[in-house]
Amino acid sequence: MTILFGDSPLNETEFPVLSDSEEERMSSEFIPEELGILPLKNTVLYPGVVIPITVGRDKSIKLVNDALRTSSKLVGVVAQRKASTEDPTPEDLFSKGTVARILKRFKMPDGSITIVIQGRSRFEISEITQTKPYFKARVKRLPEIQPDENQAQAMVLSLKQEANRIIEIAPNIPSEANTAIQNISSLSLLIHFISSNLTLDVPGKQEILVMDDLLEKGEKVLEYMSKELAILELTEEIQSKVKTDLDQQQREYFLRQQMKAIQDELGGDDGPDSDVENFKKRAAEKKWPEKVQQVFDKEVRRLSRLMPTMPDYSVISNYLDWLLELPWADYSEDRIDLALAQKVLDDDHYGLEKVKDRILEQLAVFKLKADMKSPILCFFGPPGVGKTSLGKSIARAMNREFIRISLGGMRDEAEIRGHRRTYIGAMPGRIIQGLKKAKTGNPILMLDEIDKVGNDFRGDPSSALLEVLDPEQNFSFQDHFLEVEYDLSHIMFIATANTLSTIHPALRDRMEIIEINGYSQEEKLEIAKQYLVPEQRKEHGLKPTQLKIADAAIKATIDKYTRESGVRNLAQQVARVCRVAAKQVVENPEAKITVNQKNLEDFLGVPRFETEIYKQVDSPGVAIGLAWTPVGGDILFIETTLTRGSGKLMITGQLGDVMKESATLAYTYFKANADQYSISHEIFKHWDLHLHCPAGAIPKDGPSAGVSIMTAMASIFTQRRVTPALAMTGEITLRGKVLPVGGIKEKVLAARRAGINTVLLPKDNRKDVSEIKAEYLSGIKVHYVEEMRQVLDFALEGKPVDNPMDLLPPELINKSMPGTPGNITFQA
Repeated sequence: MTILFGDSPLNETEFPVLSDSEEERMSSEFIPEELGILPLKNTVLYPGVVIPITVGRDKSIKLVNDALRTSSKLVGVVAQRKASTEDPTPEDLFSKGTVARILKRFKMPDGSITIVIQGRSRFEISEITQTKPYFKARVKRLPEIQPDENQAQAMVLSLKQEANRIIEIAPNIPSEANTAIQNISSLSLLIHFISSNLTLDVPGKQEILVMDDLLEKGEKVLEYMSKELAILELTEEIQSKVKTDLDQQQREYFLRQQMKAIQDELGGDDGPDSDVENFKKRAAEKKWPEKVQQVFDKEVRRLSRLMPTMPDYSVISNYLDWLLELPWADYSEDRIDLALAQKVLDDDHYGLEKVKDRILEQLAVFKLKADMKSPILCFFGPPGVGKTSLGKSIARAMNREFIRISLGGMRDEAEIRGHRRTYIGAMPGRIIQGLKKAKTGNPILMLDEIDKVGNDFRGDPSSALLEVLDPEQNFSFQDHFLEVEYDLSHIMFIATANTLSTIHPALRDRMEIIEINGYSQEEKLEIAKQYLVPEQRKEHGLKPTQLKIADAAIKATIDKYTRESGVRNLAQQVARVCRVAAKQVVENPEAKITVNQKNLEDFLGVPRFETEIYKQVDSPGVAIGLAWTPVGGDILFIETTLTRGSGKLMITGQLGDVMKESATLAYTYFKANADQYSISHEIFKHWDLHLHCPAGAIPKDGPSAGVSIMTAMASIFTQRRVTPALAMTGEITLRGKVLPVGGIKEKVLAARRAGINTVLLPKDNRKDVSEIKAEYLSGIKVHYVEEMRQVLDFALEGKPVDNPMDLLPPELINKSMPGTPGNITFQA
């Protein structure tokens, strides 16, 4: 009889199980003092066991060939400590192994060989005597401690019983293996045979090999067999449970069918069919397109064939719920009353006249043509100016539902188009979810922060929005979850953005951009008086008689405690005043608190900002420009001075490239037109001009400082002061022309706040001044210019200062043009 080892090429007659006498002879046969060592990668050979191994390493092939030439055909087989080691050293091998006899050799097509070896007896390496071309070592036989006969028989019986139980449970072990085990009577051979076939790693098998006491070795094998048996029993239990669950489902299906028949007889409406009937009843009341009805009917038929315990049941049920919840043809009736809309907008927002006019124009169009497609508006402006609240006001004025979707940080295209139903937990996109919440098909849908949409490996939401925001496409918008067309053309989309540069160009092209500029200081004052103070006073439980805030205190709060385009921080500061006042009222219920400019610091602490105020300058070379900032306008001092040198232009004050170009342009203009202004060319050879803008830590840029830069240069070159309380703005050209600039409203109001009484503006900016309320222009004179000669005629005083600088070198003083202080003549 033969023992088969996996894919061994052994046949049934070649290698019989050892008899007792043969085993006794094997244990006492001669072992050479020196043996060639054959390393094994992933197994351990035991005495009496026959296994096939593939020999692929050149060293090992040579060893096998040399061994086959000897009469004994013996080699020493030792396991490697790590199977991944391709070229092992003596340190990579275990010190104990098995003497093996090569029984047969097979040559393979790839050059390797397969040999069949039989373990003979155990040995221990005493010394490695050779490493090339293969390992050789001095070895000594390891003894085996035999138990007494009764102990041996008991251990053999225990091992056979445990092995028999494993063979019965394990599905991949043939029943013939049990016969082979029952025919083994030797304890040593039985232990080694079972150990060879256990699912152990190399260190575990090596642990069994090195044990000398057969009784201890048998107990260790029994321990491993018990673990393996426990795993097999657990596996069988799990498989049995799965089969039982399946049988239970079949039983429940049978019982459910019987219950259905009973309910039909009794007229009951519980169970799966009641869900289907409920869906059909709700669908009968819906007004929706024919294609949607077809999809609904198809899904209902699928649902009727499923059991509630099936996974698809809940998926289809959820899908039908979404179809039924959406407002396919449910629209709210618009209220088009321009007078009421004007009142609502004025009640909610101060100023913003252009925006309000655009909204009223659209309402008028809706009144004349009710079926007109809604426009796609984009409110663009700095934070806190009321973009989002404007959308709410529009919805209130038109009697429509208001839905806000925040797009800030959105990176997944599925947030817009939805997830396909194949995914667990799939849902429609945010647009469809908003419509379900609104319960009407024509809400005001605000896409907040559309400039902050991102993109990554999950897609680009901006590209998905292209279809949503295109009136030519959105009448047939298809959400991935619904998989049917939905008409979005009745929705009035309003987007908001703080910047246009980050919006997808194609998306920006689909929207009508309405710019909402920051509020002026005067507008903030009115907003605080009309909205913020009453609102914060009410939220903090204060009565108007308990807290009053003077206009001067509000102005000081705006100037010294906030720096913003909107009024969000201003509202926070007013709330802070209310909190301090609330504490005082609680401590003294009779208190009547008035906040004015003098005691404002008691409520808000030390001022955080300082406002630039005009101060008269007696020296020439200083002009005042007007600057636009994101938080409003401001005045900007331009300072120049001359030092002896070689005609260099130095610029400081952290100016940007455009502003530096304006300074270079003005300097070049005076060099080219020095004769026209009676300025000696020698100044540009012997004097360096230094131009500086104070507040050097703040970056400054823009073309509008060109007029003030050129005026400051003209003042220093001619030693004439700039007219007091005069500020200016405008872009200049190399020909001396003055071009229009932006931000006129903010600049003019900043000049008024700073104490300026006269402003020079480009003539083409006259239209911008006409849009400023007349009360904001009180105390300000506006003078319009087209050329730099007009600017200098108006801006510079008629004569030089007392004690002007001598700007010509001594050798040229007597040759210069007479009759002018400092030998400089300026002719207007």
